[in-house]
Amino acid sequence: MSQPVTSRDAGQQPGIAVDIDSVAIAFDDLTVLRDVDLHIAPGEFVCLLGPSGCGKSTLLAAIAGFTPLAGGSVASNGEQVRGINTHAGVVFQSSEALFDWLTAEQNVAYGPRMRGKGQAESRRIARDLLKKVGLSHAAQKYPRELSGGMKQRVQIARVLANEPRLVLMDEPFGALDAQTRHVLQEELVRIWERTGCTIVFVTHDIDESVMLADRIVVMTAGPEAKIKTVHEVDFPRPRTRHDVARLYDIIQDDIRVEVAKSLRSQGVDVDGEAA
Repeated sequence: MSQPVTSRDAGQQPGIAVDIDSVAIAFDDLTVLRDVDLHIAPGEFVCLLGPSGCGKSTLLAAIAGFTPLAGGSVASNGEQVRGINTHAGVVFQSSEALFDWLTAEQNVAYGPRMRGKGQAESRRIARDLLKKVGLSHAAQKYPRELSGGMKQRVQIARVLANEPRLVLMDEPFGALDAQTRHVLQEELVRIWERTGCTIVFVTHDIDESVMLADRIVVMTAGPEAKIKTVHEVDFPRPRTRHDVARLYDIIQDDIRVEVAKSLRSQGVDVDGEAA
């Protein structure tokens, strides 16, 4: 497993472990996940990868404490998750999670202020993080004045401002253009190395997962999805596509099989095979 090389921020608490044990999640008569087992080590960067509808975001929501379990258990920092996970910061897919009546800077400073930091310190934290996500020029703008991608970057900064020991990210860069996505991927790795937090990152992008993760968890097609394979990404950062080419091909084959299963379950003819 790749090890962080950047010195950590002073006073930053290290990341925490997440333990997922025989988890099942169902909505009415539909079982979305079944028999999911996964241990995530403190400070690890794990990507959840799989075809659409495989329950990646549902599993992330269970770790956050947003979704009740039909079976099994989730623990973080050795504590059972029952209700909202207070150790976690969550970056949602939607960019609409900001306070409309606050500027970008005020949105990011809100968490530190609520945790008792002074106004000047909270503003310093907000400005530093907005600079890191490339939005210094938009600090005094309101969400309605920002594009969807800009709002998503403010949301990422707002979560990181709270210095969470566990960061849960649900396709946070999906709405961004390729160049901005690449820049923020690199900045996220630097922030992770510096803080030592644990990151669980949902994505449908194989390239993104092999560039970011210590481990990639590939899930089967749903319903009743489970973990198919777990791949170690044992390459130093920063990585190039050449470094991870073979791993990329292996994961792509995994995903291709699961996508085909999903399509067949919907009655779609795959490779000339009747469902």
